Amino acid sequence: MYLAMLRAKLHQARVTAADLNYVGSISIDTDLLDASGMLPYEKVLIADIENGSRFETYIIPAEAGSRQIQLNGAVARLVSVGDRLIIMAFAYMAFPPPQGFAPCVLVLDEDNRIVQRIGEKYSG
Repeated sequence: MYLAMLRAKLHQARVTAADLNYVGSISIDTDLLDASGMLPYEKVLIADIENGSRFETYIIPAEAGSRQIQLNGAVARLVSVGDRLIIMAFAYMAFPPPQGFAPCVLVLDEDNRIVQRIGEKYSG
């Protein structure tokens, strides 16, 4: 049996832009991707703290150091600039999960800077 386990999370990421006319996805600063272990084109589950919306999309890399979190395409209708998001990536793991497994959680401030790290990147 395999379980879908949270492996990486960006907590309280702030939406910096929303572009309805772009072909889907979420753009995330590559520095945040590197720090969390998330990958370009990986599927993510997103929860909007402000309005309760939950949706899935895939990651595209944004410029390193830009602190960009931009929703693109149809999901741009579900957020507003400034909304706080929880961005979650999962991995399938054999049951039981590895001893001591914990996800990498990055808590971000209002400018999408890392203010707290819980756990380490999952190396599978």
